[in-house]
Amino acid sequence: MKLTVVVCTYNRCKSLPKALESISRSQMPDSVQWEVLVVDNNSRDQTREVVEDFCGRYPGRFRYLFEREQGLCAARNAGIRNAQGEIIAFTDDDVTVEPMWLTNLTAHLENGEWAGAGGRVLPERSFSPPPWLALSGPHYLGGHLYAHFDLGDRAGELDRPAYGANMAFRKSMFVKYGGFRTDLGRRPGSQIGGEDIEFGHRLMRAGERLRYEPSAVVYHEVVAERFKKEFLLRAMLDHGRATVREDGKRRGLWGIPKCYLAVPKTVKRLLVAMLRWMRASDPQIRFFCKCVVWQMTGQLMETFSQSPRTTEDRNVLQADESGASSNS
Repeated sequence: MKLTVVVCTYNRCKSLPKALESISRSQMPDSVQWEVLVVDNNSRDQTREVVEDFCGRYPGRFRYLFEREQGLCAARNAGIRNAQGEIIAFTDDDVTVEPMWLTNLTAHLENGEWAGAGGRVLPERSFSPPPWLALSGPHYLGGHLYAHFDLGDRAGELDRPAYGANMAFRKSMFVKYGGFRTDLGRRPGSQIGGEDIEFGHRLMRAGERLRYEPSAVVYHEVVAERFKKEFLLRAMLDHGRATVREDGKRRGLWGIPKCYLAVPKTVKRLLVAMLRWMRASDPQIRFFCKCVVWQMTGQLMETFSQSPRTTEDRNVLQADESGASSNS
């Protein structure tokens, strides 16, 4: 089996060595040929020098790829095109991985039963949340702070997509269903994400199965700027926009786009969240409700600012819908 780990990076030459060093210590079976493809998304710092150092220290293990078009999806799609493996794993440039991460994440992807897999994304061990932030329970917000993903200790089929910091797919899935959508994913001028979630949903709607691997663990760095309420509020606004953008202009009842049919429900949730926000005394509940207000606002903003898709994104949506129809 051949396997490629794609790490996309942009101006993070300080955190990148820690991530790559942890990946280099991965314990893999002798029967597996694996590589780490680092995609430099037009960085202006010493990223190239960092990666070339690893290429020199681990000949044949690390490869450097420069992608001029900026944007996470452009970098990931470039990684997919240049990957030598039949299985492609993804992680971030600001994580550390456990030694058995890669083995556990990809162990069940060779036989074709599973289209992809996702594992746990946990905060770095030194992380201590502020009192207004809930990382568990009904007011949980960790997924927007550092892509927290933890569904417990039992492996099995996913009922929702994993996050890009810890996911893997058979390369044939990208051939069959296309790459990551370029109208999603962080890029200059936009922090709207959700491209990883959209791709997972695309596969699941087509009848493909995704596996949860709790023993595949990565630890995500939580930088100081993310401890601020302003950061999370902006993230929730962008998340709301991403959920509408992901669904695109798929037709709902009587041919009306689904995003427009959802407006009354969104407005209702917005009003309820505003009332709870104003009445709440508990700091975690109060901030959670405020975040919901920002998320609903983002959904409404994106709904009424829908613009025609690019040809590439229209093709992705059409392929998605035809694939889902043929598998239903």
